[in-house]
Amino acid sequence: MLNITLRTVERWEKSHSLCDQRSLRLFAPKNKLTKIEEDEVLAVANSKRFCDLPPSQIVPILADEGQYIASESTFYRLLRKEGQLTHRQKSQPRQHQKPRALIASQSNQVWTWDITYLPSQIRGVFFYLYIVVDIYSRKIVGWEVSERETSYIGSECITRAYSQEKIGKDQLSLHSDNGSPMKGATLLATLQKLGVIASYNRPGVSNDNPYSESLFKTMKYNRFYPRQPFKAISDATQWVAHFVNWYNYEHRHSAIQFVTPGQRHTGQDKSLLRARSKTYCLARHRNPSRWSGGIRNWTPVNVVFLNPDKRKSERLRQYDAKESVNKKRQLA
Repeated sequence: MLNITLRTVERWEKSHSLCDQRSLRLFAPKNKLTKIEEDEVLAVANSKRFCDLPPSQIVPILADEGQYIASESTFYRLLRKEGQLTHRQKSQPRQHQKPRALIASQSNQVWTWDITYLPSQIRGVFFYLYIVVDIYSRKIVGWEVSERETSYIGSECITRAYSQEKIGKDQLSLHSDNGSPMKGATLLATLQKLGVIASYNRPGVSNDNPYSESLFKTMKYNRFYPRQPFKAISDATQWVAHFVNWYNYEHRHSAIQFVTPGQRHTGQDKSLLRARSKTYCLARHRNPSRWSGGIRNWTPVNVVFLNPDKRKSERLRQYDAKESVNKKRQLA
């Protein structure tokens, strides 16, 4: 009935204690502030003198004047209790909004770019690899290895890729982080001249640029990546050229149904995936006992998202799923 064990009662009797000693009991601490004392703390915190200061500033000021009203943690606790634990200065902290959602349904609609370090044999000295990637096809459309990290070199790299891919004005969106090379005046002027729409990460949020970050991991955890630092910039350039060729034309990317970025960039992936589906259908027809269900899904990925709105992306995924089912039925 009391929800306590016999042993608990016996222990209390031996200790000659008649109070409830359970840790979950409700009790008032001896040092609890009275309602008058709590009102005094709030009055000081909201006074004209201290209304713009946090408790971490209020308590030392009062201490310098020989006053102690309450501890810093008590000030914070009471302000939180009254819903007043907000920014107390006139200058409000800057609010960073999530980047605008971008969707690519074909090549050369959305690119991302970033810079990574390549180690040299001199400690503290690096080579800088600029890489531009198309998020729809995952193809590396532009790259450059340099001894410097500047907006001008990034501008030259993107302009070269823009020309090679024959991009039209107002066709392309370019996403990057907030580094100084990405926001330099030279690059911004170049993007404006080319008619490229710029998009940026939130500060300190690398997930806003996942395609470039994923590419760097693929590069540096690749079996070809050298174990020793590069001797010279020519060695670094030669290795990156080899990696880009392998990545674009030999590497089958898991996110695009295991076709190469080069095949997807030129639209060859659709015919390749249709051929794979037919191969699987024929294999199931020849030996149906080996198949307990349907064939593997080789449907092309129709759209690629960058920082998508959850509701919109979910609707598009549902649409892709329906299209996949319809194509399977046609093949069957």
